[in-house]
Amino acid sequence: MLRWLRGFVLPTAACQDVEPPTRYETLFQKLDRNGDGVVDISELQEGLKSLGIPLGQDAEEKIFTTGDVNKDGKLDFEEFMKYLKDHEKKMKLAFKSLDKNNDGKIEASEIVQSLQILGLTISEQQAELILQSIDADGTMTVDWNEWRDYFLFNPVTDIEEIIRFWKHSTGIDIGDSLTIPDEFTEDEKKSGQWWRQLLAGGVAGAVSRTSTAPLDRLKVMMQVHGSKSAKMNIYGGFRQMVKEGGIRSLWRGNGTNVIKIAPETAVKFWAYEQYKKLLTEDGQKIGTFERFVSGSMAGATAQTFIYPMEVLKTRLAVGKTGQYSGMFDCAKKILKYEGMGAFYKGYVPNLLGIIPYAGIDLAVYELLKSHWLDNFAKDSVNPGVMVLLGCGALSSTCGQLASYPLALVRTRMQAQAMIERSPQLNMVGLFRRIISKEGLPGLYRGITPNFMKVLPAVGISYVVYENMKQTLGITQK
Repeated sequence: MLRWLRGFVLPTAACQDVEPPTRYETLFQKLDRNGDGVVDISELQEGLKSLGIPLGQDAEEKIFTTGDVNKDGKLDFEEFMKYLKDHEKKMKLAFKSLDKNNDGKIEASEIVQSLQILGLTISEQQAELILQSIDADGTMTVDWNEWRDYFLFNPVTDIEEIIRFWKHSTGIDIGDSLTIPDEFTEDEKKSGQWWRQLLAGGVAGAVSRTSTAPLDRLKVMMQVHGSKSAKMNIYGGFRQMVKEGGIRSLWRGNGTNVIKIAPETAVKFWAYEQYKKLLTEDGQKIGTFERFVSGSMAGATAQTFIYPMEVLKTRLAVGKTGQYSGMFDCAKKILKYEGMGAFYKGYVPNLLGIIPYAGIDLAVYELLKSHWLDNFAKDSVNPGVMVLLGCGALSSTCGQLASYPLALVRTRMQAQAMIERSPQLNMVGLFRRIISKEGLPGLYRGITPNFMKVLPAVGISYVVYENMKQTLGITQK
């Protein structure tokens, strides 16, 4: 990233302590494009861009927030030099924490060891790719000069921030809640970036769910009416819904599905942070297992909170034209004729489905990620957008496949009071009835439209998410 420094600036100073003002001054003059003795944010952006190291607005603003001591919106040479000296001290500490044998060089085995301590497991081959992106002289080791040059303008402050790459994107929403919430650095929490990312993800999810709502309603109809109309297929299902309620009926229940995004995300994010604190000691980094457990429990907590809205969504989707005037009318009628307990019908299979969904989703994601790093990564550990989206879509699809029978039983339990002459069975009873009358394929009824919506949902969600990030001033880390 900053290898140009070695040939352009560093010949005047072979190490950190030899004439640092000359080194800093040469760099400052290069960035001070109008020669007025100060560097503003636009000069920093243009200067770094011309030198081939654009960092993005957020990183550059972070440099200014830290370095601009007198808060005049500009960096003079003294402020610039102080910022770089302070930043180099932090990078020196990070370098020493990775250099386990204190030989002045970071090797692949030391990166593997350090990440294991932080709860991340990678192969030595993957660690070599990280080294390769920093190594300037081709020795497959990184000395202090190479490390300093690479992170000179990267406003990370510690090892935890440096190794924070590859996470589930908040923007991926395939209509079914992802169980493992996104993680944010302390810096993102303090700056307010976290709520902007959650908002961007929420808007993306709302647009994505609305766009694929007809397929989602068809899935619910096939799940609920499968036993009564075993021959219902995709074409027949759409035709039946349009004939009964017109084109608008294809979006029945979508309003509730969109409204529940905000409370579910908020509760999940809050609960995830609390469970992480409970499962890790002070100062300890969260590992993959703790993240899985915390995420599963956070998902269960959020589902408990918003589950009545899940029931309303199913009832509205299955309901006939004119049966309910809206979400509140549906809730009022359920309460009047069935009581409070009806709002938690199907809660047990829903809760049980979280574990296989979350476990397989996370495991497959890690497996796909490792496979890409081992077989396709050449000179970078950054997989790019398409690989990330593919990993996220495939892992979520595998998670759904494993938990689908429980999701089907949950939906039937939510809606069975609406089906005439239908016995009110519990979870075990419904499983037995479905297997005896429809066989094992009956447990996967409606899965085709569910899979059909994955790719368009991911694509729409990503496009909207990226546009929302630009609108809200969020830059990619």
